[in-house]
Amino acid sequence: MKVKDFNYHLPEELIAQKPLENRVDSRLLVLHKKTGEIQHKKFPNILEYLNEGDALVLNDTRVMPARIIGKKKDTGAKIEILILKKVQDDLWEVILKPGRKAQVGSRFVFGERELEAEIVNIVADGNRWVRFFYDGIFEEILDQVGLIPLPPYITESLSDKERYQTVYAKDKGSAAAPTAGLHFTKDLLMDIEKKGIHIVYLTLHVGLGTFRPVKVEDVTKHHMHSEHYSITKEACEKINLTKEQGKKVVAVGTTAVRVLETVANEDGKVFPNEGETDIFIYPGYSFKCVDSLITNFHLPQSTLLMLVSALGGRENILTAYQEAVEEKYRFFSFGDAMIIH
Repeated sequence: MKVKDFNYHLPEELIAQKPLENRVDSRLLVLHKKTGEIQHKKFPNILEYLNEGDALVLNDTRVMPARIIGKKKDTGAKIEILILKKVQDDLWEVILKPGRKAQVGSRFVFGERELEAEIVNIVADGNRWVRFFYDGIFEEILDQVGLIPLPPYITESLSDKERYQTVYAKDKGSAAAPTAGLHFTKDLLMDIEKKGIHIVYLTLHVGLGTFRPVKVEDVTKHHMHSEHYSITKEACEKINLTKEQGKKVVAVGTTAVRVLETVANEDGKVFPNEGETDIFIYPGYSFKCVDSLITNFHLPQSTLLMLVSALGGRENILTAYQEAVEEKYRFFSFGDAMIIH
């Protein structure tokens, strides 16, 4: 299986640069995975594809203002740090630009010196481990000095940084948003609950490995990045009840899929856990828990496109993407949605 098998042509003008004024105004492409049939709807029509007793599983991670711009303490040279994930208290894995200024022992200051950082290790892919020094609460200081990191394909600035957060985001730790959830409003979630659908939350902190290209020709040789996740006993009980009653587990986003498939046994039963997952899902994978997926449109040749192809079928997905291009759907983080049903 080759990476080029997951390519498609996308005109640049279809990459959404900003969110719609109203979250639920997005379009919804419906792909029936068994038949390949495609329908075109509006996102609120998602209710048609959720039935009483189903479980809608959402990732409640919150994006950190993880992009901080500062200067080298001894020379004043500009530095940019992108915080990826916590290693332990006050020790984080980061990407630095320019990297040549980031040798072990280098120190940097941010804001009005509310925050300092020291490089303590150089790790895989040229990333660094950085120890932060500050007085007070780290998250509050980061809110003061940090910026929300938008994906590299978004070139316009975001006037309201909350639009790159889901309305249910609460567990801060992501370097990127779980974008399938951006289409939901609190009112729509209330309508879903009124229909008797279980709303279930889990957490996966999205890393920037999500945007890294696959650099090997053979898909099976790709090493997947790891991301931190947690799922509670209460969430597992709701999901297991759904499966026992023969109802559907509907994941919102590839991040929710990765958690569910990580913690599920061969019978599809899920268990509470917290840890790192580097699960890599591509065609040929047998899903244990997830029945249906609400997702955005993903980059060509990306691991996310491979994951949705595993659920919907590669040919079905590429046909749907081609139709989405012809119908001028909006692509990627601030774009439209699809449901693999």
